[in-house]
Amino acid sequence: MTHIDCFSGVGGICTGFYAAGINTLLAVECVKSCVDSYRANHNGVNVIHSDIRNVTSKDILPYLPDEGIDILTSGMPCETFSTAGNKSRSFYDYRQYLFREAIRIACITRAKMILFENVPAITTKRTAKNSGEFIINILERELEDAGYINHERFILNAADYGVPQKRSRLFILAVKDRNIRLTAPEQPAHKAVTVSEAFAGLPDVIPNTKTEPSTYLQTESEYSGLMRDNNFWRTGKGQNNSLTYQTPMKHRACTLERFSLLRQGESLKDLFDRYTGQERENLQARRVMPRKMFIKRNHRLKPDEPSPTVTSHCLDEFVHPFSNRALTVRECARLQSFPDCYDFAGGPFIVPHIDRDIQDKYEQIGDAVPPLLAYAWGREIINILEG
Repeated sequence: MTHIDCFSGVGGICTGFYAAGINTLLAVECVKSCVDSYRANHNGVNVIHSDIRNVTSKDILPYLPDEGIDILTSGMPCETFSTAGNKSRSFYDYRQYLFREAIRIACITRAKMILFENVPAITTKRTAKNSGEFIINILERELEDAGYINHERFILNAADYGVPQKRSRLFILAVKDRNIRLTAPEQPAHKAVTVSEAFAGLPDVIPNTKTEPSTYLQTESEYSGLMRDNNFWRTGKGQNNSLTYQTPMKHRACTLERFSLLRQGESLKDLFDRYTGQERENLQARRVMPRKMFIKRNHRLKPDEPSPTVTSHCLDEFVHPFSNRALTVRECARLQSFPDCYDFAGGPFIVPHIDRDIQDKYEQIGDAVPPLLAYAWGREIINILEG
């Protein structure tokens, strides 16, 4: 089956789809570092580096079969819909209508099926501040206008599909045939994968050193073995024996002291609750605690549970369950279910949000669709369309 990957990011959907047996022919992405990462891992895919609004049929059709394609996916940016402390939700601009570009390209390519992915809060975003109309209703109405009259919404948690992360996302699946029954992927019959299982085989690193281990530990879990199983991911690279991106980060002494105060499952908010009055002021004077409390900062992971949602701010949001440090790039990639052979372009610690054509490795990982969740969708899509 054939696939077009719109708002492709670094290729989380493509990676899972390919493992499931779906062939991605074309991807569209506007962030240069994401394009570089995509091309590094999927050199058989034609990647268009462009604002999707500028992509025309002349850019697309030369790479596609005359009969059209089977599935188009659209993971448009979620900032304008997210309620996770993001001020951009209060903005009402072109981003909330980018779904139209996916529908437009689906029509150009005669896609049999469209799969949208976004945060569940997209269902509560209005077209304007005091409007009674919701974006989701416009999206579904315009799907029908384009002929995709059969559509269903599904909210899935990545943790239910083998991803060691509690990540709820809304999916909208749409086809033109009323007689096709649209279903969500069936959940595998196993318990949730924990952070400890996700990090199995990864050696610890010491902050503020230049020692980057390249050899795995002897310990392994079923999940860590899957992340190294290039036959499952169909990469053609053979067994993955060389560890990458287990790079030590730099932390100030005051930051390391703050991390040492955190218990498993606690975050910066808990420190503000625990330390009050003069004791808090002393910690703030030494910069161990910041003056302002950020709810989602410095969450020490619990080793026996899946992690909270991995976001583009995961470098600042997570603390290792045992060590007083942030997570490495490879640890974050493990939480997102990217295989260990995956390469990420760009520097690991670029200051984010200065240039939107650059994302550091943590941002690229956090913005992606977990490949194992995409794999589950890929298998389900094959069953639906073949059925």
